[in-house]
Amino acid sequence: MEQNIALLIADLSGYTALTETHGSSSAADLIDTFLEMVNECLVGDSHCHQCIGDEVLIVSSSADNLIATSVVLHQKAASQDNFLQLHGGLHFGKILKRNNNYFGTSINLTSRIAAKANPGTFWCSDQFLNALLNKSDFEFRSKGKFSFKNLSEEQEVFELIIKNKKSFFLDPVCRMIISNEKTAITHPDAQNIFFCSEQCRDIFIGNKVV
Repeated sequence: MEQNIALLIADLSGYTALTETHGSSSAADLIDTFLEMVNECLVGDSHCHQCIGDEVLIVSSSADNLIATSVVLHQKAASQDNFLQLHGGLHFGKILKRNNNYFGTSINLTSRIAAKANPGTFWCSDQFLNALLNKSDFEFRSKGKFSFKNLSEEQEVFELIIKNKKSFFLDPVCRMIISNEKTAITHPDAQNIFFCSEQCRDIFIGNKVV
């Protein structure tokens, strides 16, 4: 039997670049940190249903619980030094649960919205927006209408505006967040370019030793 459910698919922006730069072991460590972070940020009945690679599927019976989870997760990730930005998609719709797996168009639409979202942003469907009981507690910006595969009508999507108190830089090589300039590796000449490691600095300036 199908049921309405709130869905969040979130993944790590720049995960491939990080893996190529720092190796699979460092990438696996980052996933462990990500999953710990997800579990610490769950609100209400929100729970992490699945993790595949650097992507998680978080579900809840309540759109309000899931948006609260999204805000906390986004802010926590953005404030974490030597981590990656998140991007994700939020949707509310009917799904079929069978043998602890979810099926249906709602899963596919959530995934495609997540794929459209820019690094550091969460986008949501109009259906998710309408499912919120306390919509006025949050700020949204329309991103326009998009055509999604296997859907006959265009879907309007919205960016959830999440204000982070702490600014940060991005390592231009591995895309990790640099939130502490004092402990970061600096560029020898340019200002406001920081690296997580000497390895990334050397790659960036073309002095990597093979």
